[in-house]
Amino acid sequence: MSEAVVFFADGLEECEGLLAVDILRRAGVGIRTVSISDSLTVTSSHNVVVQCDALAADVDFTAVDMIILPGGIPGTYKLAESKIVRKTVLDFNESGKKIAAVCAAPYVLAEFGILDGRKAICHKKFRDKIGGAILVEEEVVVDSNITTAWGLGASIPFSLELARQLMGEEAAEHVRAGIDYIH
Repeated sequence: MSEAVVFFADGLEECEGLLAVDILRRAGVGIRTVSISDSLTVTSSHNVVVQCDALAADVDFTAVDMIILPGGIPGTYKLAESKIVRKTVLDFNESGKKIAAVCAAPYVLAEFGILDGRKAICHKKFRDKIGGAILVEEEVVVDSNITTAWGLGASIPFSLELARQLMGEEAAEHVRAGIDYIH
């Protein structure tokens, strides 16, 4: 079974994180919500309290196939400041493992220096903050091991793309049909 982790920080956009969790679980991915703080409880940018599955400090990322970064303010900035997130993203990128970021979160990848010369998209308010990325005006952009999406409105196609990458076209199509998503 494929394994994925969604990093949760206080101030995240809860829909972006939880839609990924929901859709990937429906596809059969073993996915965990992982708090980057010292508490399993995370409060979103809209004051939704989420109980995470694990603390990042306690997770062995070597068995994880994909890491996912949701946007949200100030959650995105907290992800960029996290030493664990930085190390994990850089390790995943170096080994070619899958990294996904939605909305403002591609900013984190740019801050870590891994979007230069790569195709990407992010929320319109962050497009001037993603450095040397090649901006592509599409909802979801895949460039090698990195998948980005423009925002909350792209969270379903973003999550279905991640399901396709981890579990195959048939699993992603099964979930798409099951949630009655027409795009």
